[in-house]
Amino acid sequence: MHYQYKTENTCSTLIDMDINDGVISNVKFTGGCNGNLKAIPILVNGMTADEIADKLSGVICGRRNTSCSDQLSKAVLAAKKAEQEENRKA
Repeated sequence: MHYQYKTENTCSTLIDMDINDGVISNVKFTGGCNGNLKAIPILVNGMTADEIADKLSGVICGRRNTSCSDQLSKAVLAAKKAEQEENRKA
């Protein structure tokens, strides 16, 4: 299942990803720090939503109370929930 998440309070504005049985792949950020946001998808590819959220939740950027990594932790959990809801309907 493909999922899009609109970020809040970060330089990136959108996170696209695929989720299949709770496993995340093909993460792409729109906007943000080019190098970092190319590396994060490589590091998290094939991890479960829970693993990603456990590692990245609460990471902050500068004076902000969030970061692109923290937003990814929120995005993967939202994708997991959406996938579970979709599976219930099927």
